[in-house]
Amino acid sequence: MDLVLRDEFIKLGQALKAAGIAESGVDAKERILNEEVLVNGEVCTMRGKKLVAGDVVTTDGEEIHILPANH
Repeated sequence: MDLVLRDEFIKLGQALKAAGIAESGVDAKERILNEEVLVNGEVCTMRGKKLVAGDVVTTDGEEIHILPANH
C-alpha cells in the first residue's frame, strides 16, 4: 500500500492507523511495542518514529510505502 505524505513526515503510529492496519492508537502502540513492526527492514519500537518519503513499513505481511507529498 502507498501512503502519500501531507507534510514532510508522518509518525509510525499514525501511519499504521492511516493505512488501516491499526484500528486505534492503542492497537498501533501494542503492535509496535510487541516488535511486530519493521521500518526499512529493522524492528522499530518507537511509536513516534518519524517516517519520511522512501521509508517502508512492514507488519502482518503488509508493506506501507511512504511517498512524497507531490507524488
